[in-house]
Amino acid sequence: MAEDPRARRAARHLRPGTSPARPVPRREPLTVDRIVDAALHVVATQGYDALTIRAITGELGTSPSSLYAHVVNKADIDDLIIGRLSSELVLPEPDPDRWREQILRVYAQIRDQYLRYPGVSRAALAAVPTNLETLRAGEAILAILLAGGVEPRTAAWAMDSLSLYVAAYTLEISLARTRKDGRDQEWVLSRDDLLHRLGTLPADRFPHTRDHAAELTSGSGHERFDFTLNLMLDGLTENPRRTRDA
Repeated sequence: MAEDPRARRAARHLRPGTSPARPVPRREPLTVDRIVDAALHVVATQGYDALTIRAITGELGTSPSSLYAHVVNKADIDDLIIGRLSSELVLPEPDPDRWREQILRVYAQIRDQYLRYPGVSRAALAAVPTNLETLRAGEAILAILLAGGVEPRTAAWAMDSLSLYVAAYTLEISLARTRKDGRDQEWVLSRDDLLHRLGTLPADRFPHTRDHAAELTSGSGHERFDFTLNLMLDGLTENPRRTRDA
């Protein structure tokens, strides 16, 4: 919008060397999306433990009363941030011939999202999935499992088990990273330190632990994550009557 002509005229009559007063910029309206952006920024930079109403309002430069005009409480914010993360998932059309690969890829995306926001999987563990984007992701996962021939109740319970594992896996990594970066660093052992400690345990009390210390501490990257998900998927179709008869 063009500047008011009267304001330009008044500016011409100012004394030399002075400048017209700049209008105070209008504050960007507070929206649910801005609240979610601020919440995720807090988690990304400070961890989920730092996510409080005060921290969010500090990011936004507003007051708690303004925030509560858009959200109900902290649990509502948890629901919203998990919904936001769910909205970013790439969800494939179910393919009966590739259902295992599709499930692994979807949960790998969820894993990587949770690791971008340290500890945020606690919000997923605590939240009842009512957000439409979260439900969209659940619908897609269920459709993939059903396309793979998994019996409906088995598929429903498998979704729960897989989601719990991914949340726990990423939470453990987040906690370990926090300890490593903080004052508890001395309690974080390297693999070599752990191998040495296990290898020097009393042989009469811990024979198997000593003999298999290398196996107990093996695995790099997300090898154990892939192993566990594949192990869980292996059991879904081999005995489809298990949960039906439970």
